[in-house]
Amino acid sequence: MFASALRQVERFTHPVIISTRYFSGKVEAGCGAFVILNAEGWILTASHIMEPLFLARQHRQEIAEYEQEKARIESDRQLSAKQKKRELARLRPNPRWITNLSHWWGRDGVVVQDIVGDQIRDIAVARLDPFDPAHITCYPTFWNPDDALPTGTSLCRLGFPFHDVTATFDSATNCFTLAPGTLPVPRFPLDGIHTRVAVLQDEASGRTTEFIEVSTPGLRGQSGGPVFDITGKVCGIQCRTNHLPLGFSPKVERGGREVVEHQFLNVGLATHVKEIVAFLRDRGITVDIAPRDPGQGA
Repeated sequence: MFASALRQVERFTHPVIISTRYFSGKVEAGCGAFVILNAEGWILTASHIMEPLFLARQHRQEIAEYEQEKARIESDRQLSAKQKKRELARLRPNPRWITNLSHWWGRDGVVVQDIVGDQIRDIAVARLDPFDPAHITCYPTFWNPDDALPTGTSLCRLGFPFHDVTATFDSATNCFTLAPGTLPVPRFPLDGIHTRVAVLQDEASGRTTEFIEVSTPGLRGQSGGPVFDITGKVCGIQCRTNHLPLGFSPKVERGGREVVEHQFLNVGLATHVKEIVAFLRDRGITVDIAPRDPGQGA
């Protein structure tokens, strides 16, 4: 059903690999997805894919303040060695401070500029630099936001789950290295149907945002990737998975003990195309929008 659409969508859907080194020295790596929007190199992804970039800036300031206070204590001649030890122990550095960070945007030597995110909608845009449009043979067409997306519409999401992504960090070169076999990252589609429109309200601002609920879960590695129909029109951007309690909890035996297994239906949420198009238009980013469906009225 989605074979033709996938051949189209996979041409503008790419992996982003995020490598992070923490103050503790621990290195982690993960994968998400992004969509290349147009020939100007603008991309669309989930806001939480970009969050480490902003968090790293905050952490650099906190690390600098920690190092400054540490140096002050160590150089204070009025403190005894015991007092210095006690004062240093009170500083308590955060082992999860980000010290080094890398986003790999589908190819070497590419960074992003002009990042703008909306945490409530969980979408973000940025511009690839450098960007060669010759590398892209197809850009997305978005479902017309003025048309309702009928319940029961067959949808598919595309991303990069079920693949080990690991990295190491070389302090001498100040660079991350991906483990052999990490690239290329295989794509993985997962289909379902549109079940409902989920309207979520942000407690702090009171803003409401619409999300497309899909009957199958979004998987790790699919965040930031497209949710599209059988013609390849993008209807949303995958952002999270909700776990809906089914209301029954059978008992099973495990390790010689009887335990209760709570049952859930895992459904994916994607930022609704209405939210995406409004966000892009506010920033003057041009994308292709499908014509209105004449069957849905003027």
